[in-house]
Amino acid sequence: MLNNQGAADLDSVFHALADPTRRAIVARLCEGPASVSELAKPFAMSLPAIVQHLQVLEHSGLVRSEKIGRVRSCSIVPGTVREAEAWLGLRRTSAERRLDRLEGFLNQNHPAKPI
Repeated sequence: MLNNQGAADLDSVFHALADPTRRAIVARLCEGPASVSELAKPFAMSLPAIVQHLQVLEHSGLVRSEKIGRVRSCSIVPGTVREAEAWLGLRRTSAERRLDRLEGFLNQNHPAKPI
């Protein structure tokens, strides 16, 4: 179970993923590390705007960056992605069990008619 700190971290992750630009950046970084300028190429926005998106992603713990010389390289933090996936997976499993019970109930009380 998540403690209060974990819940706050998870809130930050889902806040970061609420924006389509940040989701696209995360998707790109799941393929491998990239420089800030590489990440900015597909977007019609300024480099400072991309940096702001990256700051949100770093604050959430989804992305880390490292400056090597004059280049800032970004990469995904797999552990944070796994934590978000695990939280969603628990909810999906619970919802699937409820839907399975509903399907069983409906099949028992109202069998499907052949077409």
